[in-house]
Formats: sequence, C-alpha cells, structure tokens
Amino acid sequence: MSSLAILFRLRRISPRRQRRLWHHRRLVRWLPASADVAILAVAVVYFAVGNTTVALSAEGAELIAHWPLAGDARDATATGCDGEPHGVQLRAAAPAPLAGHAARFDGRDDWLGVRNVGPLQVGSGDFSVACWLHTADGLDDVLGDIVSHYDPATRTGWMLSIQDQAGGTSSHANHRHVTFSVVPPRATDRWIDCGRPGRAVLVYALAVYNGSLFAGTCVAGRDEAGRVFRYADDGQWIDCGAPDRCNAVSAMAVYEGKLFAAVSKYRLRGSSLAESENPHRGGKVYRYEGGKQWVCVGTLPDVEAINGMVVFRGKLYASSMYARAGLFRYDGENTWTNCGSPNGKRVEALCVYNGSLMATGYDEGGVYRYDGQTWQHCGRLGDNTQTYSFAIHYGRLYVGTWPSGRVYRYDADQRWTDVGRLGNELEVMGMAVYNGSMYGGTLPLAEVYRYQPPNRWTRVGRVDHTPDVRYRRAWTMALFNGRLYVGTLPSAHVWSLEAGRSVMLHRPLPSGWVHLAAVKQGGRMKIYLNGHVAAESGAFEPANVDLSNPHPLTIGFGPNDYFNGYLRDVRLYRGALSPEEVARLAKAARSP
Repeated sequence: MSSLAILFRLRRISPRRQRRLWHHRRLVRWLPASADVAILAVAVVYFAVGNTTVALSAEGAELIAHWPLAGDARDATATGCDGEPHGVQLRAAAPAPLAGHAARFDGRDDWLGVRNVGPLQVGSGDFSVACWLHTADGLDDVLGDIVSHYDPATRTGWMLSIQDQAGGTSSHANHRHVTFSVVPPRATDRWIDCGRPGRAVLVYALAVYNGSLFAGTCVAGRDEAGRVFRYADDGQWIDCGAPDRCNAVSAMAVYEGKLFAAVSKYRLRGSSLAESENPHRGGKVYRYEGGKQWVCVGTLPDVEAINGMVVFRGKLYASSMYARAGLFRYDGENTWTNCGSPNGKRVEALCVYNGSLMATGYDEGGVYRYDGQTWQHCGRLGDNTQTYSFAIHYGRLYVGTWPSGRVYRYDADQRWTDVGRLGNELEVMGMAVYNGSMYGGTLPLAEVYRYQPPNRWTRVGRVDHTPDVRYRRAWTMALFNGRLYVGTLPSAHVWSLEAGRSVMLHRPLPSGWVHLAAVKQGGRMKIYLNGHVAAESGAFEPANVDLSNPHPLTIGFGPNDYFNGYLRDVRLYRGALSPEEVARLAKAARSP
C-alpha cells in the first residue's frame, strides 16, 4: 500500500481531497512514494495551496472550523463556517493578562449562529473542540453553554457547557461544572438504583463537592439525626457524620471551596407520614471539614428549618422554611444578615438568574426577585398556592408548582406561560437540565418527566414504589458522573438516569482565563483543563453514537443558558486531538 493510501485511510480524507493530494503529489514525484518524507512533502504542499479547506494537526485531527473571535466572527478556515453574531461584543478588550480582543457574551441574549454546513457534521466519528475562555468570580448569573450542536426536536447532538444547577429543590447541586455531552437519536433511558443512604426516609439534598456526590438525609426516629453521606459509585454510601441533632440535613452548597450544609427539623406530616418525635430544632449551617467533622458557622435567628441555599454574587444565602423570618446572607464567622422577604412572604427554593437571586414562594404560588437590596414580586403562577423548584433551559427560567403539577416559563415582568402538566401529578419538585433536555420530578407517584417544547412532558420513569402511602416524592436532583441523580421520599433511595453520554469536571471551573478542550475518541470522552486531562468518561460503544442533525451550531448558547464571559480561539476538529496537541494549544493560548 502506498504512503498516500495509508495517509488517506488514517486521516479519513474525502475522495475529493484525495484527488487534490494525488495531483499535488506530482510536484514531488522525484521522491520515493514509500518514503516518509514524501508524505510530509505532499502534506506541506497540499496544506499550503490556496484552495485548502481543512488542515491536519500533527497528530492527524482535522481542523474543520476555527473562530479566533479576536475582532470578528469569521471562520479562519475555508469551510464556510462564519458565525452570525447576535448581540455579541466582538471587539471587546480582552481581560488581563491577555492582550488584544475577545468576544464578550453578556449571559442574557448574546450568541453566535453558524450555518449547518457539511463539515460540521461529526457523525459517529471522533471529534474535538477547544477554546479559551474567561469567566468572572462572584457571579449574579449562571455561566451557560460554550459551544452546542444539538437539535432539541430529535434530541441529537453534542454540547460543551458549564453546569450550574440550583433550586431543584433545596440545594445548589452543581456549581461551575464543565460538562461535555453527546446524545444520539433515540438515546435509551437507563435507570439505576443507587441505594439508600443510611436509615433515611427522605434524600433531602444532593450536591457535588470535591469530585464526589453528597446526599443530605432526613430520618424519622426520635434519637436519630439527619446525616450527610458520600456516594461510593457502587450503590454504597459512606457516612460523613451528623452535623447536628435535628432530624434533617435539608440543603447544601459549595462556597469558597468548602461544602456547607443546612440542618432542619422537618415536619414529616407535611408529606403525610407520621411526625418525627425528634425534639431538636434546626436552623443552623455547618461547614464540612472532612471525615465526619463539621463546624457550625451560625444560626439563623428564629428559624427551625432551612429550605434553600445558593451562592449569589460571591455570598452564601439561605431561606427559612416555616418561620416568616426572611432570607439570610452569610457574612463570615458566625454572622447571618437578614435580607428581609417580599412583603412578609416566605421563600423556598433559591436560584440565580440574569442578575438576580430568584425565590419560589411558600405562602402563594408566586416567584420573587432579589437584587441584593430590594425585593420585587414577579407574579403568581395560575391558581397554584406554592412554587417549588427552578430550572434554566435555553436561557429561560422555569418553575414547578403545587397543586396543579404544572411548569411555568418566565417571560418578563409578571408574565408567565404555562408549558404543561406532568402526567396527572399534583406537584413538581426536583428539576434539572441534563444532556440537552429539562427534567422534572413529581408527587404523589415520584415520577420523572422530560420536557418536549412547547408543552409536552414524556414520562421516563418512576423512582419510588413504596406501597400504602399517600405521597411519594422525586424530591431533589443533581448531575454527577455523566448521569442525572434523583433523591426520593419515603423510600429514601437515590436513582440515576443515563440518556446519552457525558463527562463532567466535578470541581468548580476556576475564574479568569482558562483553556478548555473536549475530546471524543472511540468509546471515551475527555475534558482537558489548561492542557491536562481533568475528567474522563467510562467506556461506551461509539458506533451507536451518531450525532448528525440539521440544527445550526451555536457558540455562546445552548440547552442550558447564554454564555456569560469572554471567548476566544474556538476550534472544532474532526478526529481526536492527542494530549500533546492539546497541551500545545493551551500553551499557545497563554501567549497569543
């Protein structure tokens, strides 16, 4: 077999490009066809000619599009993949230490659209995406999607995102977690029972911290206390201790590099179970110090139960569940400052969205916005009496309700759109966006549904089959290890769903400039951070992952939210970049 034939096979070069290579080989026909130097010479001539449409990296990955984003949205290759800007500031001064320009995305409605030309279709083959990005610390919005080529109608494609899941229901479950996902058409929904943490009756809170999934629990016994457990990936849960003597660990969040947990006296009769005889009040927040060590960082005044926690503008916030005590901000040491409440109303779930801290309501079916100083009423959702959970999907805020079992989309001011009921259920609790789709968990059957716009919900499973009880709840959700995790009541099992494949960086993305690369190679996926492998997926069958779809590619937008930060040097390759190639890209990015 000739050298060029080997080159064609290894590089998957199209017949049209093969003919060009054979033509340009005549220019170096005085070299032996079998010599390595012939291959090099042909490649040099070919990739230097004016009609070149692609370039090969040293390792063989084929650069099919390159958006420098250093003053315009043009594709630096000749494949016709120029971006169409929608509100993006293309000549923004790059934050230090970078010189020159970068594209600034405001996190609200800025994005680049790229016409779906043939080279963008990666099919079932290997591919890579790399970019340089800058994000701020102390944000008042989520970070959103970096690059996405995903069709929501067929649930097919891929995306590189930064996950920030809060308000579904009580915890800030994921915070600044980079995720690379691939979803083939008709991806199978695979559920796994991940076991029961301890003697719990409710998995109240889920959060990802320091590379692991943690669960906060509620127990029923008089002499039992709510505990925190770490998942061991094999259905086993490692006991991380009871922060307090009350019956529930009700909310968790990662703040300043540490895991924080709120404790409560949860009234089990609210879930139509026998009331807990545990007499101890909650209302405290603890910081995890490893092992079974917890340090109290203060008590919320006049609060027996804490419902939600979230990080907003670099501060940790917590809400009261039963008492009309308001929203509290952690100001260090043991100090919690009361930030008031919207006209004396109690607030429940908390999330961050478009510059504000958003809160659901316990006293009416309303939603409220806090800007750091004052509260604003954002309207009531139908005839509901409570709002329970949040999710951000394609840049829009969605809220789950009781007792209609419906989800509403926030349009602006006090305007809401009903996007449908989840089966015949009465309440929507846990919500999350996972691998391109939005999911919701319910009461009374503890079912999980997937959203199909504009108003259809498809049942994808039931996660609690406890007999002879009135209510079963799919209470809380988190993303971990490429799967969607759901905590339940009253079986208190955690279930996980896989629909498509993804790999996640389970530590918060550092603020400032970083270089990211995501690689799909064979049956594995990797995320590189600053030139080093930071996360790797398990193995899967690559032939079953065809990502071809008719949707445009988007930069700075996708199934989660609009990107909030700066982007530069976005590259898409057919083929897998090697570790050495990624390291070179990261090094080049540091001195552009």
